[in-house]
Amino acid sequence: MCGIVGLFLKDKSLEPRLGELLTEMLITMTDRGPDSAGIAIYGGAGDGLAKITVQSSEPDTDFAKLDQDLKEAIGQPVVMLVKSTHAVLEMPAAQLDAARSALAHLRPGLKVMSVGDSLEIYKEVGLPKDVAKRFDVSKMHGTHGIGHTRMATESAVTTMGAHPFSTGPDQCLVHNGSLSNHNGLRRELIHAGMTFETQNDTEVAAAYVSHKLNEGMNLGQALEAVWTIWMASTPSSWAPRMGLASSATRSPANPP
Repeated sequence: MCGIVGLFLKDKSLEPRLGELLTEMLITMTDRGPDSAGIAIYGGAGDGLAKITVQSSEPDTDFAKLDQDLKEAIGQPVVMLVKSTHAVLEMPAAQLDAARSALAHLRPGLKVMSVGDSLEIYKEVGLPKDVAKRFDVSKMHGTHGIGHTRMATESAVTTMGAHPFSTGPDQCLVHNGSLSNHNGLRRELIHAGMTFETQNDTEVAAAYVSHKLNEGMNLGQALEAVWTIWMASTPSSWAPRMGLASSATRSPANPP
């Protein structure tokens, strides 16, 4: 049993309050998921810039001079904003792949939470109110976001086991339910070139959507595909609940 919240703002005057509104929504879901919580915020960057959000179990060590080291590695300016165990690294969009590759060598202990033009993901173990406070979520602004409170059922209570999961640029997914055939599907996706950080079934669902998008499907088609394979593994007495967000909120698959 988990809690899912999502908010897409059509009133631009409310964008400075996105984090505040999502925080309130997330906290109301505490009873449905007291183990851990996470939130994805879409906003900022643009103008030829992109960002990578990373997490560390040893932030004092891993984040020390990380922006300088990454700047030297990619030969372009890097701006870093540290928030507790997470850091957002902003650089020219053209250097995004090079920066991610460099991070694996510079700080092999870092975990990538998200990459893209506008997405930032923050998640940790703890009550939703404490996780939101830890990252000052209420002060964040943006256009849309989703959040998740977790009550673990099929994998350990860890930071990496918390939702949302991101497996593609500016894409993330949360869900409440269970994907019983995720181990076999994970093997198929690894064979197709996808990579995984956890044994969580939701990461498999997120990767399946990303894989279908890579194959040329639009977002609507990719969601139908994952829903079909999900329902094939779900008991007939209940249905999973899923939330997905991307920067393409007004694509043909997602009309206003």
